[in-house]
Amino acid sequence: MNIGSTFRNLPPVTKNLLIINAIIWLALQLFPASAKATFMDICALHYPLSDSFNPAQIITYMFVQENFFHLFFNMFALFMFGNIIERVAGPRRFLFYYMSCGIGAAMIQLGVFAFMIHSGSLPEGVTISDIVSMHVPAGFAPSNPDVFRVWNLINTEVIGASGAVFGILLAFGYMFPKAPLYLFFIPVPIQARWIVLGYGAIELLQSFNNNPGDNVAHVAHLGGMLVGFMILLYWKKKGLFNNGGIY
Repeated sequence: MNIGSTFRNLPPVTKNLLIINAIIWLALQLFPASAKATFMDICALHYPLSDSFNPAQIITYMFVQENFFHLFFNMFALFMFGNIIERVAGPRRFLFYYMSCGIGAAMIQLGVFAFMIHSGSLPEGVTISDIVSMHVPAGFAPSNPDVFRVWNLINTEVIGASGAVFGILLAFGYMFPKAPLYLFFIPVPIQARWIVLGYGAIELLQSFNNNPGDNVAHVAHLGGMLVGFMILLYWKKKGLFNNGGIY
């Protein structure tokens, strides 16, 4: 397979998304550590009560990846499935779908953060405003577990294209439910719909698993799938589907 020819023949939105994400990641590797941290703080999605929050982050967070493996798996999925979805849906509709899934994933993740922040208990006399204005030196954290929970949620950063990519995966399973796919560790093909349902179930279970060491935004992944599903249902209602595709 000629990799250069394959890349040149990619549809425009998929190709440019791959290029933009790769350039940003490569550029960050050349930044000094302090400059890289500043760039990530500006682009990563923060909770609105955070001093670092900026509304543009619901878009910019999609274009910064945590590490090479985060970049590779997101871009590999975009290359494999986004390529097909864009050819079927067309560039403009595909770009709308991709960005909507990413933005929707961000909004749903922020909504869950809001619920978790405002539904828990706090020590007597301590308010969320007190926690927001609390100055905690770098490398330290509040000692009270309830205060720490709220402080940590307010200061959590969300990055990556995974929410949008999970929306793309959902679209492939919805539009081509019986397409055979191979997983690395399973030697027999599995229909796309079952893989999508399996990924969704895993993300749902992980979102309820209170694992302090898990820094994956499972809710954002589910949010991307949910928004994608709603868009696909709307397109189907409007008669945009034709024999498994969109026109």
